[in-house]
Amino acid sequence: MEAFRVRDFNDPKRKPSLNSVIEQRNRQATLRTGTADEEDKEVYTESEAKMMAEAGAMSLVGHLSELRRRIIISVVCIVIAFGIAYYYVDDLLQLLIAPAGKLYYMRPTEAFFTYMKVALVGGLIGASPIWLYQVWAFVKPALSTKERRLTNWFLPFAIILFLIGIVFSYFLVLPAAVAFFIGFSTDELQPMFSIGQYVDFVIAFILPFGIIFELPIIMIILAKMNMVTSAMLKKKRKIFIFLSFVIGAAISPTPDMFSQTMIALPMILLYEVSLWIVSRVMKK
Repeated sequence: MEAFRVRDFNDPKRKPSLNSVIEQRNRQATLRTGTADEEDKEVYTESEAKMMAEAGAMSLVGHLSELRRRIIISVVCIVIAFGIAYYYVDDLLQLLIAPAGKLYYMRPTEAFFTYMKVALVGGLIGASPIWLYQVWAFVKPALSTKERRLTNWFLPFAIILFLIGIVFSYFLVLPAAVAFFIGFSTDELQPMFSIGQYVDFVIAFILPFGIIFELPIIMIILAKMNMVTSAMLKKKRKIFIFLSFVIGAAISPTPDMFSQTMIALPMILLYEVSLWIVSRVMKK
C-alpha cells in the first residue's frame, strides 16, 4: 500500500475533508490490530490530528459546496427515476386503481397531473436508496464511531421496512378500505371516483404505512442508546395505544374511524414486536 504523505495544508485547493480523514483512518486500521474498546477511543496520529484541525477549520463555503454536490446527485437520480417511472406510468396507475376498478376524470388537466404525480412519487421511492445515502454521507463525518456503526445497519433495514410497509398497505389494507367505502353504494347511489382524488387518497393512505413500519428500528436504536427499556415500554403500552389512534386520526386521508383503526392496529402490533425484541433479544 502506498505510504501516506502529508500534503501541503497551506494550499487551499488541498485542504482535506472530513471524509478523507475517515478514509485514511480506515486504511490504517487494517494495518493494526486491537480490541473493540481500543477502536472506540478515537485515537489519531499526529498527521491525522493535523488533518482534523484543518478539516474543522473548513470554511462554510466548503461545507456548502459538498452539500450542493450531494443535492445535485440526488436531484439527478430522482429525475432519472422519474423518467423511468413515467415510461411505466400506465402500469403503475393500473396497480393503484386495481382495487377501485373504473375511474373518471372531471377536469381536462386532471388525468395529466395525476400521471405526473404518480411518476414523481414512483421516482422518489425508486431513487430513495441513493438520496438517503447522500443525506447519510453528508452527516456521517459528524457522527461518533458508535453512531456510525448504528447507521451502517440502520439505513438498509429502514429502506426494507419502508417498502414492506407499502406492500403490506397495498395488498392487505387498501383493498379492505376501498371495499368499505364502496359498500355504502345503493341502487340510487353509485360510486364514481375521480382519478385525481382517488390517487391522492391512495398515496396518502399507503405512504404512512411505510413510515409506521420504521417503529422497530426507532425502538431498537433508542434501546441501544439506553433511552428506553422493556420495563418502560410495558409501562407506557396503554399510552401508546391511545396515541396510535390519535396518530391514525391525524394522518388518515379521511375522517372515518375505519381508516384510523387500519392505521392504528399495525402501529400497536409493531410496538409489541419492538417490545419483544428489546426484552428478549437485546435483554434490556
